[in-house]
Amino acid sequence: MHLSLLDGVVVGGYLALTLIVGLWAARRAGRDTTSFFLSGRNMPWWLLGISMVATTFSTDTPNLVTDIVRQNGVAGNWAWWAFLLTGMLTVFVYAKLWRRAGVLTDLEFYELRYSGKPAAFLRGFRAIYLGVVFNVMIMATVTLAAIKIGAVLLGLSPVQVILLSAGVTLVFSVAGGLRSVVVTDLLLFTVAMAGSIAAAAVALKAPGVGGLSGLLANPALEGTLRLLPDPADTNTFVTLLIIPLAVQWWSVWYPGSEPGGGGYVAQRMLSARHERDATAATLLFNIAHYAIRPWPWILVALASLVVFPTLADLEMALPHVASSVIGHDIAYPAMLTLLPAGLLGLVVASLAAAYMSTLSTHLNWGSSYIVNDFWKRFVEPQASEQRLVWVGRVTTVVLMVLAAMVALVLSSALQAFQILLQIGAGTGLLFILRWFWRRINAFSEITAMAVSFLIAVWFQLLQPRFLPDVTMSSSVQLVSGVLITTVAWVIVTFLTRPTDAATLERFESITRVRADRSIRHGILAMLAGTTMVYSLLFATGSWLYGVRARAAFLSVVAILAMLALIALWPKVAGRGDSTTATP
Repeated sequence: MHLSLLDGVVVGGYLALTLIVGLWAARRAGRDTTSFFLSGRNMPWWLLGISMVATTFSTDTPNLVTDIVRQNGVAGNWAWWAFLLTGMLTVFVYAKLWRRAGVLTDLEFYELRYSGKPAAFLRGFRAIYLGVVFNVMIMATVTLAAIKIGAVLLGLSPVQVILLSAGVTLVFSVAGGLRSVVVTDLLLFTVAMAGSIAAAAVALKAPGVGGLSGLLANPALEGTLRLLPDPADTNTFVTLLIIPLAVQWWSVWYPGSEPGGGGYVAQRMLSARHERDATAATLLFNIAHYAIRPWPWILVALASLVVFPTLADLEMALPHVASSVIGHDIAYPAMLTLLPAGLLGLVVASLAAAYMSTLSTHLNWGSSYIVNDFWKRFVEPQASEQRLVWVGRVTTVVLMVLAAMVALVLSSALQAFQILLQIGAGTGLLFILRWFWRRINAFSEITAMAVSFLIAVWFQLLQPRFLPDVTMSSSVQLVSGVLITTVAWVIVTFLTRPTDAATLERFESITRVRADRSIRHGILAMLAGTTMVYSLLFATGSWLYGVRARAAFLSVVAILAMLALIALWPKVAGRGDSTTATP
């Protein structure tokens, strides 16, 4: 396909507007690292919440959801829906703790919570491990989706897509830091949501689909519309629902859904004006992420099963796309080829928006680790603030180059998703408990990180080579990784010396974690918030499916849960002033 003149004007106008907004927001970004990486700690809650959800709204997300729906039905989305429990726990227990900590990055937390050389090693190593290795993998996954979309819709080569898509993003990310990222995210999220809704509307009018009623009645969707897996199919029920809800949400570290908070979510909480804004921002993020965004993608995925039932159909419809990148995830951009002129430009702009919002956040987040937790801590401790901002800008460019190189060797979004889940398997419980269990130390985290990584390497690379006859499903691998990793770090915790008492007392004094009496109310608020969001999510699906009685019941449950949340809010939201200790 080629964009019409109208499409080109829409896309070009959007890119120009994004660049203007990003550069306008960049005016004060270069003063110091707090301005560049945390925007001066004065961002409003609603803007931070939108920024979080814009970051998770990436080019690979609709591709991933499409891949899941085509292979496992709508219920397959429990692989990521289950992380809502993690998100709500972060909202009502950990958001205010992070804001009180007053650190520049969540990795700086390590030398606030732990003591000695092991704490310093952990901080520096994870700066490279997460800021470069893990972060590059995530950005490469996002870039892979952009490559597939560019190939399908525009006929561009992978290198052309990378050069085009990274250009504007790098300019405002390098120039403006987090302020530019957060402000442009408001524009990016608005455009991305409009594009996804437009894509769903057109998909329902595709040849053979027959609108919403025709889609739902189509025999090609038999068994795919369930909101919950079929209990009669024990293996599928356990894999898609029981394991995510019973094990995955608390045990797996995954970007954007870290147990206890972390990564760019922690960065947004740390940049809030005060504890209450940090809590409100994270709550808005979880509501929008799980209850508002999924259904347009799901509708497009379902329609693709009618239009392109098999991979062979996709390959036939996309002869100009290399067979190596043909997978179920490419069905989403394939459906976008049905868009008319003008609307195609809007959707291409929305996908560019999704790409840019995610990439800009990860570039800024990753460079904050390299600058604050590696360069400043170990390489140049006396560096001026201007020097550190310069290092951050150079690092941003290097991270983008590395991500582009890795993107050229990946094949699917689901593949990368499963690899990242396996790498983080078993570390989640530690991140939840480390705020409260004094016995956990730096060696606990080092062990969890090392063991989970080695297990992932075994399952993903070594076992297929050395034990090709042994087959294990991804869920069995995940549970095995969780069990082995958890046992390993718990044993090491009791075999090694605890954190220095003075360090622990200082940590507890700054975060007031021992004096906080709102934990019980926080758990109740977590349950109410989870009930509200799941009810909204499935009420929306039920209204779309035409199951009015169930939709009405779930809507009432959502309202009641919201009222319970409003009643609990004063007890769990934290303080509304900007007072915070400095580590």
